[in-house]
Amino acid sequence: MSEELNSNVKEMRQLYSMFHQEYTIMAEYRMLQTENLQGIYVIPSYENSLIWFGVIFVRTGHYEGGVFRFTLALPDKFPDDDLPVVTFVSNLYHPAVEPNTGILHLNEVFPQWDRKRNHVWQLLKYIYWIFHNLNIKVPANVEASVVYKTNRKAFIDKVKECVASSIDHIYDDPPIDDKHYITFKPYDPEVHDTAKNVMLRPPKPNEGLSQGISWVQPGSYQPFSKEETT
Repeated sequence: MSEELNSNVKEMRQLYSMFHQEYTIMAEYRMLQTENLQGIYVIPSYENSLIWFGVIFVRTGHYEGGVFRFTLALPDKFPDDDLPVVTFVSNLYHPAVEPNTGILHLNEVFPQWDRKRNHVWQLLKYIYWIFHNLNIKVPANVEASVVYKTNRKAFIDKVKECVASSIDHIYDDPPIDDKHYITFKPYDPEVHDTAKNVMLRPPKPNEGLSQGISWVQPGSYQPFSKEETT
């Protein structure tokens, strides 16, 4: 009887731990809505909430015009385990990104993961930051770091190749079968104009938070956004 009771208690603890983790991940995702994450779109995998799919539209700087995909893998015991892992799926020539694996080095800003102080939105802001700040103290791609400091033209040429490649592959089919993998389709006025007009109309009072817009403007590869008003 004692063994059965211990088994039941263990099972209950495992269930609680699982539900608590799912709640924590959902809270992290909801927290993104309160942050100013410019040009970054993410969503947890349909199959596994520990895997998030992301894409960043770079609007300024050397990487301007690039559309770079990445995955964010939370550790199995998140938020009580090692650092999450950010891996760029798109080819990215950058001092902070390992050239062979596409893994973004996080140790410079996240020496360890503290569940009380660190959040996923901070990782996403760091992803945005690296496209505008290239002086990495401990580079993951030493060659890119050296070229950036010693031969800026050669570095920019490499970056332009990455930007062009990212645009060439923007409409690629998903590499995995997951309902939440972020995909893009060429703009079709017959299909998308109605939705675009609804998205861009002025919000009604108390209508709630504005939502992201995922279609790509033809010729610019930028997501739709509201025009600034004066």
